[in-house]
Amino acid sequence: MTSKGSTGRVDSHALRRTLGIVSPHVRGHRGLMSGGVVALLFEVIFRVLEPWPVKFVVDAVSAQLGADLEGAAEATTGLLLACGAAVIVIIGMRALTNYLATVAFALAGSRIATQLRARVFSHVQRMSIVRQRRSRRGDVVQRLVGDVGKLQDVAVTAGLPLFANIITLLAMGIVMAILDPLLALVVVLACVSYAMLSRGSTGKITQAARKTRRGEGQLADIAQESLGASDVVHAYGLEDEVSGRFAGSNAKTLKEGVQAKRLAAGLERRTDVIVGVATALVLAGGGWRVTQGAMTPGDLVIFLTYLKTAMKPLRDLAKYTGRIARATASGERVADLLDVPLEIRSAPGSRELGQTEGRLRFTGVHAGYGIPDDSSDGDSADGGADGSVAEAAAPQVLRGLDLEIPAGQSVAVVGPSGAGKSTLAMLALRLLDPVDGRVELDGTDLRTLTLESVRSHMAYVPQDTVLFSGTIRDNIRFGRLDADDAEIVAAARAASADDFITRMPDGYDTVVGERGGTLSGGQRQRIAIARAILRDAPVVVLDEATTGLDPSSAQAVRGALDSLTRGRTTLFITHDAATALDVDRVVWIEEGRILVDGAPHDLLAHGDERFTAWVESQREANGGREANGGRAGDRESREEASALGARVPGQVTGASAVELEASAAEPTTMLPYIPPKPSWHPAEQIPPLPVHPPGARRARTSADRIHVRG
Repeated sequence: MTSKGSTGRVDSHALRRTLGIVSPHVRGHRGLMSGGVVALLFEVIFRVLEPWPVKFVVDAVSAQLGADLEGAAEATTGLLLACGAAVIVIIGMRALTNYLATVAFALAGSRIATQLRARVFSHVQRMSIVRQRRSRRGDVVQRLVGDVGKLQDVAVTAGLPLFANIITLLAMGIVMAILDPLLALVVVLACVSYAMLSRGSTGKITQAARKTRRGEGQLADIAQESLGASDVVHAYGLEDEVSGRFAGSNAKTLKEGVQAKRLAAGLERRTDVIVGVATALVLAGGGWRVTQGAMTPGDLVIFLTYLKTAMKPLRDLAKYTGRIARATASGERVADLLDVPLEIRSAPGSRELGQTEGRLRFTGVHAGYGIPDDSSDGDSADGGADGSVAEAAAPQVLRGLDLEIPAGQSVAVVGPSGAGKSTLAMLALRLLDPVDGRVELDGTDLRTLTLESVRSHMAYVPQDTVLFSGTIRDNIRFGRLDADDAEIVAAARAASADDFITRMPDGYDTVVGERGGTLSGGQRQRIAIARAILRDAPVVVLDEATTGLDPSSAQAVRGALDSLTRGRTTLFITHDAATALDVDRVVWIEEGRILVDGAPHDLLAHGDERFTAWVESQREANGGREANGGRAGDRESREEASALGARVPGQVTGASAVELEASAAEPTTMLPYIPPKPSWHPAEQIPPLPVHPPGARRARTSADRIHVRG
């Protein structure tokens, strides 16, 4: 998306893109900016008038000393005092109008930058999960904060003075042409010389500034990544390695920043030479014109004053051109971010989803994690235009999957890592759209419904529990923003979180750290479950909700999950056999397809090789851990209870040597999974769970599960 443009000038395409992202926000501040322009024009007028009292005094004094000056006033005390007072008034009014213009443009710049930053943040929030996970987050934050701030700063410190100086240069050029056209040619030649010199520098400044901003984004990436993984850095003694990476990137950014400064400084100094030569020519030529009687000494003073004032804008043009070039590079990076398409959004004409039962259906679904190649020319070496890391095209994870989940049924989705379990959850939440096929809720394709209404009917508890900076009360309330305090407390009690919350010094007003780092894993998970309970959604998606928890925490979380899932359509993404044995239905996904589908007790009773081998491997692993802890005597009873899906205090759940690790957030290369063939008869070692009478055609739901427990 980045246009290289010519190296001889500020990249016009990049400048147009920068102005394009700012212009929609300018319209709402036309009154303020118009007032600033009027004040700026008055400042130029007072700047043009400023040397005229000096002319009158010089001509009057020269005439009184014997010079033959036609039309010169008499150098009286009154004239001298009047001219002195005029200078004070003119300078005072020029200062006032400059102040008013500066304040007006500063207010407009701040408000426009605030609106632009909010617009960019809203756009980033709506980018697809795939894009967000592939983005370099530090670079995105740098664009959101640093680059937008650079635009605001340059608009006030460079744009306003540049605009004022251009108007001043034009106004004074006209006055000088009236006073003496011959000497006015010197100003024209100076402007032409500046234009020729700047052609070879400003484009290079833009390129160097672009590299500098990209390097600063990489610095932010390294800092964000290392600070976010500080425990790993300390544990492996990687402080020097990470510091070295940061120092190397910092040195590279410094080099590129110095190059941009050097180019800008070179342009400024060459402009100084042009101004000096022009002043010398006017001084010599103007003095000769005075001796010839073509000008008065006062005219020469005015001309020299105008020349000095007019050459200042020319000198400032060099300085501000460098700043604008750097701002253009920042604006281009912000524009790149805004140009990233939003793949997951409400389609035109989509309708609101009303009351729903919670029936989910996946029909012929093909899905993967590929995104269109949108890397820009300028950023292709380091990633996409949105700051994302360039990756090869991702293969499809789900291949023609068909699955129907009746309302109120709980389904455990199990299988090896990379098989597509978490992809199924993302499709249900419409965090991802299928490449082919349909995902339906109550018979309606999710893509024909508004995104907000679909997600308002979903509750989600991820494996990596996310808590926001703020109080526990605020974090639970995110489930439903209009909930009152009583509803929040009721949700926390249902999630078995009220006890530990009330034991905290500030209770529900306890402030949690970033991502909930001040709480234990089990506490964070129960707060997330309370948030999901408060949402009161008909569909619940749980992605490894008990992974990584100790036995007691896992048991408490499972109890909270019972309250959350009762009577709701529930999708469990799990590697925990105890969880899989306690649902209405188990679906085994492997290589993007469903290989096993049935009630867990039926699968065990009929000896399905994959499922029974997976359950037995976890039972054996759990039994081995218990024996090592000196509790081998009650292993048999624990195994029996585990097979029945009972909550056994102290039971260790999780992956065994046979089971692969938890599903990755994105597809990974997967080794073929070949479950061991059991040497025992499953029906003899694992007692079958209660089953529905033959001929029962209705789908088993969570209500049946509760009845069985009773």
